[in-house]
Order: sequence, then structure tokens, then C-alpha cells
Amino acid sequence: MTSTARRGILRPLAALLFPPGPHGAGGAEGPGGAEGPHGVLPPLLVVLTFVSGLVDAVSFLGLDHVFVANMTGNVAFLGFALAGDRELSASASVLALGAFLAGATAAGRLRRARPARLMFGPLVGVQAVLVAAALATTTATTAVTTTAGGAVQSAVVALLALGMGLQNAVVHRLAVPDLTTTVVTRTLTGLAVDPWGAASVRRLVSVGALLCGALAGGLLTLGHGPRWTLLAAVVLLVWVAVLGFRARTGISPGGRPGAS
Repeated sequence: MTSTARRGILRPLAALLFPPGPHGAGGAEGPGGAEGPHGVLPPLLVVLTFVSGLVDAVSFLGLDHVFVANMTGNVAFLGFALAGDRELSASASVLALGAFLAGATAAGRLRRARPARLMFGPLVGVQAVLVAAALATTTATTAVTTTAGGAVQSAVVALLALGMGLQNAVVHRLAVPDLTTTVVTRTLTGLAVDPWGAASVRRLVSVGALLCGALAGGLLTLGHGPRWTLLAAVVLLVWVAVLGFRARTGISPGGRPGAS
């Protein structure tokens, strides 16, 4: 087995996003050798960006035409709803904004006592539980036009937005350049304004991950309803949480100490 294979795939992927060497983020060794300042977190953040596209597809296409990850959109939707657009719900936008802020506030208080890297895996794990609860809620009832159905949709929006608040808080604290997992406006601006370089690759990957997540979520939600989309999000979040926990303890995906 090669050295790269023994170390797992995360290190080579991280080296692609933050190339080693004098112009990159790591040391002088090639991919799989030197570890950049963010360790194996960059590829995990790309997966979280994909998940953001999945859950926004569920909330916008399958629920109340509201976002649970893109709060910029929700602020605009709130304004449109207050202006009289009947296809948008002011209460749903307020609910999503409030739940998102609650999740971010809770994560912000927790991370003050510990470094963000130590909290990454546990907080993503909590997010996985919240998305699993949203999945269970959608599975428990098929009513979508009754008052009960409206309550179910609100509960799902709240659970998903709460989880995205947790995710954004820990990602904000990690401060990995160009990998915010939700915001692409500034990322696209950087692509247009800055000279081509390693940051451009990260930005393209970030935008592509969100696009692919939205595409996959849209196809699943429109074709089969929100359940399969939420299930995919749960599986990915659990995977990221496990790898994030191992990274914080210095254990690689293969289980060997010191190879994260």
C-alpha cells in the first residue's frame, strides 16, 4: 500500500485546496506529506457546502419557499413577502432566520470554552441529529395541505435552520479561506477580481459543491420528495462528524494516531 493510500484520501484533497510549498499553505513536501494549517478540514468543508445545497433544495422546493442555509435570500424573501408576494411566507422567513440565529448563538457560546477545531466534529454531529429529526418528522406524516401539515413544515424548517446555524458558527470560527460552506457572492467576486491562483481553485470548488448539492437535492426532492434528500444529508453529516472527530484527536480515517 502506498504512503498516500495509507494516509487516506483527505490529505491529498486538502493539499489540492491548499497546495504545499512557498506559495501554498503547507510545507515543502508534496500532497500527502506536509500538512497545511487547516489539516484535513478543507475537503470536509466542501462536503458541508454540498450539504447546504441539499437542505436548501428541501426547504425551498419541498416546503415553504424559504432557505435554511442562505440567510441573505431569506432577508430578501421577507421583504418580498411584506411587500405582498403571496407565494412567499413572511412567517417562514422569520422562523428560518430565528432558528438559524439560535443555532449560531448556541454554537458561539459553546466554542468560547474550546478551540473550534475540537468542536467541529461534535457540532456537525449535533447537526446530523437535527437533520435526522427533520427526516423523522417528514416521515411521520404525509399531510401537506392541512393545518397539521403546515406545522410539520414549520418544524422541519426550524430543525434544518437550527442545524445550519451550528454549522455556520463553527465554520466562521475555523476561518478557512474561501470555504464558508454557504456564501458564494463574495466567492464569485474573488474569482472575478483576484489573479488566478490556489485561492481560485478553492473558490471554484466551493461554488461547484453548492451547485452540485442544489442540483442533487433538486432532482431528489422534485422526483421523490424531501425524504431521500434529507437522508443523503444525514449520511454525509455523520461521515463528516466522524472524520472531524478523528482529526481533532489526531487519528486518521484509517485509525492510526498522528496521521490526520
